[in-house]
Amino acid sequence: MTEQACKLVNALTAGHDGTHAVEPPPLGQRAGVVQALLTRPDHQPRVDDAAADGMVALAGSLRVVFEAAANGDLDAAATQVNALMREMGSVPQLDRARGGGWALHFHGRESGLVIGWGAGIAAGLALAIGSDLAGRLGVCEADPCDRVFVDTSKNAGRRFCTTRCQSRVKAAAHRARQK
Repeated sequence: MTEQACKLVNALTAGHDGTHAVEPPPLGQRAGVVQALLTRPDHQPRVDDAAADGMVALAGSLRVVFEAAANGDLDAAATQVNALMREMGSVPQLDRARGGGWALHFHGRESGLVIGWGAGIAAGLALAIGSDLAGRLGVCEADPCDRVFVDTSKNAGRRFCTTRCQSRVKAAAHRARQK
């Protein structure tokens, strides 16, 4: 769910992706963008304009978590995640997994798209912050980029959202050394 949180934050919040300005999708186009972000081979949700607007608001709340964690303020990240779990009514439940067996999922207090996804994402972030993964929630360090990521590297040394930003920073450092 943390990867899903990254997709939502990066696609639905204003800021910079590399050196390009990013704005949330305009009204009227949000539902299509959100549907594309949430579609899986086995699930294609129905997204109306109200749900899409709710997902944009959720993405803004999730950005606060990533920014706090990236700045080392786990107290603020945990406070925001706790507020989201209360708002969404995150409740653990064992559901049948694809291919058999059982899987732990978190469901919301109601079945709506925003509450359903928000409950699972908030619980996923809570599990990350409450474990040794807390330091793996990050915000790209390539100026002016502010896209978020989850560091899945072995050494927990990721600093950039993409190799594109990493290459841009390394090339700039190389040019500076050559002067």
